[in-house]
Amino acid sequence: MNFVEPKVFLVGETRIVEDGLQDYLNHLGVSAWSTDAPSDAEKLCEVYGRLCYRSFEPGLNPNVTRVRKGNANYLGHVLEVGHGSVIEHAVLNFVFADVSRVFTHELVRHRAGTAISQESLRFVRLDRLSAFMPSHIREDDNGMEIYAKTLEQLEEVQRSLAKAYAIEDESKFDRKKKLTSAFRRVAPEGLATTIGWSCNFRALRHVIEMRTAPDAEEELRVVFGKVYETVKDRYPSLMGDYEVEMADGLPWVKTTNKKV
Repeated sequence: MNFVEPKVFLVGETRIVEDGLQDYLNHLGVSAWSTDAPSDAEKLCEVYGRLCYRSFEPGLNPNVTRVRKGNANYLGHVLEVGHGSVIEHAVLNFVFADVSRVFTHELVRHRAGTAISQESLRFVRLDRLSAFMPSHIREDDNGMEIYAKTLEQLEEVQRSLAKAYAIEDESKFDRKKKLTSAFRRVAPEGLATTIGWSCNFRALRHVIEMRTAPDAEEELRVVFGKVYETVKDRYPSLMGDYEVEMADGLPWVKTTNKKV
């Protein structure tokens, strides 16, 4: 039995196909258009925003006599006016490791704009349990002892079941899969696991705002505080409107540009 802290890994992000973008700009007649976007993700969001109004340069749309210059200025206005569909085009790919199934049950409620792949306990057999210990449990030594002892007992249940059904000696993987699936039914919901989570920036902003708020579940606050730290400097044009307030020792990430 092992107590762990949730971990956040950014493993992928949107990349622009430069030849294709240039072909589009040539088609539109603005071959020389450029931007100071600090990332491909922010550049792509700007392109889609300007596409909507044909606002790459003045006069391209007869109704547009001036355009906002600079990626931060442009996307800042997008966030201010709530033109959220523009920032759905860029996607980030995360892996959250050593998070509980309590965490994953809550995370999958945020379905719009996301993709999810989770470690399967139908295939991955448990032999040692890891878990996150909430701060409210750590406040009391007696409570911590009960918490730890319960996890140790449940860990032993997994080993006892594996021994009772001789799963180590089983040669057929289909049989192993069925037994492993049965054993997981008595694993704790607080068991540490791994989940892959991909999202667009509109979804990301929403979840960060929702899940770092003081009334959110502690583990989600921990994870999405880390997510915000991971992305805030990497994507300043899309994440630069936030401020952080500490609440109960954890960051509360807030913005006036809500519901983008």
